[in-house]
Amino acid sequence: MNWQEYIHSDESVLLGKPVIKGTRLSVEFLLERLADGWTEQDLMDNYPRLTKEALQAVFAYVSAAMKDTLVYFPTTNFRQA
Repeated sequence: MNWQEYIHSDESVLLGKPVIKGTRLSVEFLLERLADGWTEQDLMDNYPRLTKEALQAVFAYVSAAMKDTLVYFPTTNFRQA
């Protein structure tokens, strides 16, 4: 999965947060919905421009970010949402 085909960052869109190309759906927003218990189908029903491939790209993007240690959570003082 080449997540770069689906996700990009533009300072003029949501202050540069990574979003699904052609939308204002940020990676952060989609992950929050999933963490809140939404299903893939819930997301696609509510956001018809979101594709299954774009949602897979979200996971590939996060995986790449974690491998590159762009995402790091210390073991202490971790704030839960």
